[in-house]
Amino acid sequence: MPEIPVIVLFGPTASGKTALLEELFSGGKKTAAETISAEIVSADSMQVYRGMDIGTAKPPPDFCAALPHHLIDILDPDEQFNAGEFARRADQTCEDIHKRGMLPVISGGAGFYLKNFIQGLPEAPPADAAVREKLSAELLSAGAAALRSELQTADPESAARIHPNDEYRLLRALEVIRISGHPLSSFAVNAENHNPKYKFLLIGLERERETLYRRINERCAEMFKAGLAQEVRALFEKHYTPRDPGLKAIGYKEFFIDNYDGTYRFSDDTAGVEALTAQHSRQYAKRQITWFKKIQDVTWIRLDEKESIRKTAALIQEKIAVFLENSGNLRRKNAV
Repeated sequence: MPEIPVIVLFGPTASGKTALLEELFSGGKKTAAETISAEIVSADSMQVYRGMDIGTAKPPPDFCAALPHHLIDILDPDEQFNAGEFARRADQTCEDIHKRGMLPVISGGAGFYLKNFIQGLPEAPPADAAVREKLSAELLSAGAAALRSELQTADPESAARIHPNDEYRLLRALEVIRISGHPLSSFAVNAENHNPKYKFLLIGLERERETLYRRINERCAEMFKAGLAQEVRALFEKHYTPRDPGLKAIGYKEFFIDNYDGTYRFSDDTAGVEALTAQHSRQYAKRQITWFKKIQDVTWIRLDEKESIRKTAALIQEKIAVFLENSGNLRRKNAV
């Protein structure tokens, strides 16, 4: 079976991915014949959740109507989503897009999701409900620190890459060990391998660190002006809290004050929450950049504030055109 061509466009939060997608694929001031027919597969771990629009910087509905987006608004905030689920859903979506004669474009900032999809899912054992239930009980009784210590001994590589607050991945790593007797890291795919079903053009966006941090601060300020506090309060009134996967997101969890009795209260210190959200967003961007560097064969595009987005888009369009011509899959609007 011929490889399916897929564009992967990624960059840290606030790097300008959405604006670039709009210029690349939704027409802009270009003629229709010059615009490559594409559909977007979101690689954002939090845009999957309904009701979380402002804080996750979801593309506006009119943009999604002009340029179809997938894997957005597919779950409620209390539902779990992970890299394996993303890879499975993205795989089916890319196949469907290709069958419609369109170009699949994966775009987002979840580096772990992207890396898993590009390389193909490791053949780790499937989830076991009984083992997971036992681990969840241990988490409640012994605490996360005890389970993390167990993981550090059995699988130090996984322990090093799992965030201290990421209880889901902590439990998954221990689940794999208890099911298979082998550490989760032993199932990793060789970093030089790519999913054989696809032919990828990997485009990474870079910005000067100072510029990126300024853009992050500006985006946070815009989110709060747009009503982020009201959005989070509405979720809180529906009884969602940081115990739910969606509300662990940056821009949401900062609003909650833990009462240490299993309940939370909502913070009215909007200025303090905004400052903390901006700080956590900058830290997240730093972690994203570290993850992106683990992805092989990337064409890096340095975004410059002095250059127009249209100029950058023109450069990327040339690379995409060459990639598709070499793949024998050049598709343009009105020419499919």
